[in-house]
Amino acid sequence: MNLIHSVKRDAQTPEAFYACVEISAGSSAKYEIDHESGALILDRFLFTSTHYPHNYGFIPKTWADDGDPLDVLILSSGPIIPLALVKCYPIGMLVMKDGGRKDYKIIAIPFNDPFYNAFHSLSDLPEHVAKEIDHFFKVYKQLEEGKDTEVLGYENADAAKRAIEEGLAQYDLTFSSR
Repeated sequence: MNLIHSVKRDAQTPEAFYACVEISAGSSAKYEIDHESGALILDRFLFTSTHYPHNYGFIPKTWADDGDPLDVLILSSGPIIPLALVKCYPIGMLVMKDGGRKDYKIIAIPFNDPFYNAFHSLSDLPEHVAKEIDHFFKVYKQLEEGKDTEVLGYENADAAKRAIEEGLAQYDLTFSSR
């Protein structure tokens, strides 16, 4: 099963979608789903002494300008195992440049997390959460030669929903034969 493609399209909306976890909160291992096989592949260990502050993955049935599904950071009460599908809603997104290209990280909350589902916008979160995310994405590639990132800022839930809608439409165009 390839989780990039196997989630039902009607289950994916900008307001409520399944996210696939690739990397658990607290991990320094960078995993990615192989586009062809759907297998979870170890890409590398982070070169810095940092770890992912929250669960990280992608939104199935979306496609972004970088040739991958849309990235998602899932804020939850604990680590979620890789390859788990989690029903989420967006509260905003981080906008950054990765290798000179604009890159969006949707920030999402699981519907079934009794602590985090009280948050519905980035402004609801403790200020430190945004600072921690910002810091991670500024430094996580610093020791990798030739790789650079720049955090441009945060956008609200409406902007995140527009990015998801665009990602869903781009997936439909890219994979219309599936």
